[in-house]
Amino acid sequence: MSDYDYDLIVIGAGSGGVRAARVAASHGAKVAVAEEFRVGGTCVIRGCVPKKLYVLASRFKDDFEDAKGFGWRVGETAFDWSALVSAKEKEITRLSGLYEQTLGTANVELIRARATIAGPNAVHFSDGRTARARYILVATGGAPVLAPHIPGLEWGVSSNEIFDLPSFPRRLLVVGAGYIAVEFASIFTRLGAEVALAYRADLPLRGFDADLRQRVSEALTAAGVVHRAGALPTRVDKSAHGYKVAMSDGETREVDAVLVATGRRPLTQNLGLERAGVATRENGAIVVDSQSRTNVPSIYAVGDVTDRINLTPVAIREGHAFADTVFGGAPTTVDYDCVASAVFTTPEVGTVGLTEEAAQQKFASVDVYETSFRPMRATLSGRAERIYMKLLVDGDSQRVLGAHIFGPEAGEMAQLIAIPMRMGATKHDFDATMAVHPTAAEELVTMRTPARRLRREG
Repeated sequence: MSDYDYDLIVIGAGSGGVRAARVAASHGAKVAVAEEFRVGGTCVIRGCVPKKLYVLASRFKDDFEDAKGFGWRVGETAFDWSALVSAKEKEITRLSGLYEQTLGTANVELIRARATIAGPNAVHFSDGRTARARYILVATGGAPVLAPHIPGLEWGVSSNEIFDLPSFPRRLLVVGAGYIAVEFASIFTRLGAEVALAYRADLPLRGFDADLRQRVSEALTAAGVVHRAGALPTRVDKSAHGYKVAMSDGETREVDAVLVATGRRPLTQNLGLERAGVATRENGAIVVDSQSRTNVPSIYAVGDVTDRINLTPVAIREGHAFADTVFGGAPTTVDYDCVASAVFTTPEVGTVGLTEEAAQQKFASVDVYETSFRPMRATLSGRAERIYMKLLVDGDSQRVLGAHIFGPEAGEMAQLIAIPMRMGATKHDFDATMAVHPTAAEELVTMRTPARRLRREG
């Protein structure tokens, strides 16, 4: 340590950076974490956590409507946007404090300053200090991307600001079709806004299984979202009562807010990577190997800044693996197979493994099992909602290749089904598992006959 101030300096106190710092310190390293904003990163402060809180808030609309079918008489209801924003802020402040406490308990020094890389082993802080470290870990995450070359788009907000709008947007235009766009469209339409969803493709959620995409689109329509497939804003102007948005199909929309959810980029700009010679891709993502090491041996990167799988649990796992590898004497690589994910629309999506399209391209024979049914709740509420489930099975080995669920608690089911899938479970293993009745999840072990068999030509 005579030549270094720290064994490790972590740039960014998000989920991946905090986990890496804590585990490295547990291995005996002297660690500092630099953070210019709030501890907790995107997930805690302006991502997964506040979003899920807003999702839960929005679902009370359906609960109130469904209660009548179960004998309840619910009186007049009203939604208070400012109360939700305040409650959200209180909770993320609590969680951010817990993250700070975790770092303190682990004897990790928290440096409240912007950090930039000054060399392979040097970090400069915005408070004027420069420190040397044996290793540097970049965990700065990602940031929203605003679509370029659209006049007036600076009037729009990103997923960072949408949580804290000073007043509730009664008319909302959401631009984009990824999971952030559809989640906020689902949230705001249930909270009482008139929502339009504008995107380039024919269906939202590009990259997801086609059957899930279709059902999400239909569910958003049923909830009141207006789809503007194939139409995008060409100009945004401030008006007397909000914003006037010109669309590429000739329509003009008057809205109170425009949410631009057209993607995210790795947050590497002005970080000093070029001074140390760290290689990046065209989109700014840091190039790393299987152990999260860059082309500069002393510099590593984890999480969204590497643009591998941009999910919080993946960043956490990468941070932990880095610390075990570099400081724990246990070289560890992250297994990216069977990573489950969820889209918190209402109903929600849970998915793990290959899509039907990908399975058909990769395997000569694929058996497709699927079912669609009304959830028990809908039998009394009268809601037209249906649950959809699909299992993709290798026709030769009978190994389960993919699971796709659309319905209540789909994310919870995807988490659990990822375990046997990662262990190589076969359709016979599913069939031999006793069902829990009455549940929606029991359908995953009671589908017996393929809906169709796919055979690859040649």
